Amino acid sequence: MTDTGTAAAGEEVRVSGRRRAAWPPWALGLVLVLACLGLQSQLYTGQERTVTTVFMFVTLAVSWNLIGGYTGYACFGQVGFFGLGAYTTVVLVVHGDLSFWIALPVSAVVAAVFAALIGLPLLRLKGHYFAVATLGVAEGLRELVTNVPRWTGGGAGITIPSTGDRAPTPWLGNDGFYLLFLGLAVLSALVVALISRSRTGYALRAINQDEDAAASMGVNTTWAKTVAFGVSAALAGAAGAAYAFQQVTIYPERLFDVNITVLMVVMVVIGGAGTVSGPILGAAAIAIASEYLRQHFTEVHTLTLGALIIVAVILLPQGIVNFVRDAVRTRDFSLLANVRRYRL
Repeated sequence: MTDTGTAAAGEEVRVSGRRRAAWPPWALGLVLVLACLGLQSQLYTGQERTVTTVFMFVTLAVSWNLIGGYTGYACFGQVGFFGLGAYTTVVLVVHGDLSFWIALPVSAVVAAVFAALIGLPLLRLKGHYFAVATLGVAEGLRELVTNVPRWTGGGAGITIPSTGDRAPTPWLGNDGFYLLFLGLAVLSALVVALISRSRTGYALRAINQDEDAAASMGVNTTWAKTVAFGVSAALAGAAGAAYAFQQVTIYPERLFDVNITVLMVVMVVIGGAGTVSGPILGAAAIAIASEYLRQHFTEVHTLTLGALIIVAVILLPQGIVNFVRDAVRTRDFSLLANVRRYRL
């Protein structure tokens, strides 16, 4: 009786400890959001736009991390959902005369439904086959947008009415878009955090490790992958909708630029794939480094940034967040040991 009671008490302490340990990340996230709100009043116009861009890429990196980091399916066509969300908003606002606040969630839903439909056949592919197929989808969407100028303006671009009587929704201004993209970044991180702690999140990790083994254990891999793909697309589509309204005039080349997807992947890899905070940290690190190099090393900005990314990937192949977590656990903060550990 005593042993049983002691064991039960010990189990209760362990469960209680896990519950207590769960709240610090949420508290840290809240502090970070409040800090971003307070930071806004301290920024100049140019700085505010830069931070707004960081928030947008946080949203995009978090969205890619759900399918590429947690699930292990490297999607090279994520920019397609970004562009699809943007042009859905254009059609609804320009031709449907709808408010941007209605077009924004509708665009996210359209991107999610489209991803789910194409995901049913595409998610049967693996590795580079899936990557190339999704890249083809993004290029196909760009060609579609270019060849329906009546609705999208084609290659000449299209302008969303944002001032005057023709504007369904007035332009938000720098302060408004700062708050909008901050809200999207927070929403994206919250959605992925909740998914990562759910049964679906564990299913995605199992798929990443060994999809066949996960299926043999009863995981509905098709459902889990499709949900991840759809939610990922919805977040990217929402970011695209906000970006289109911010830019006012948009072009297919800008909205479907594959470099946007490359930036998402780099940010996730640098920060730490398969983590909630990794893409956030990676997006902030890349954006800050890029802005600093642009100001101080104008002529070799791109070359220097590329070199820094290569060095970071070599020294921290698992990402910053995963490295710090492993280093704290093992009390080994040596970068050289980390390189040897991953046999690079």
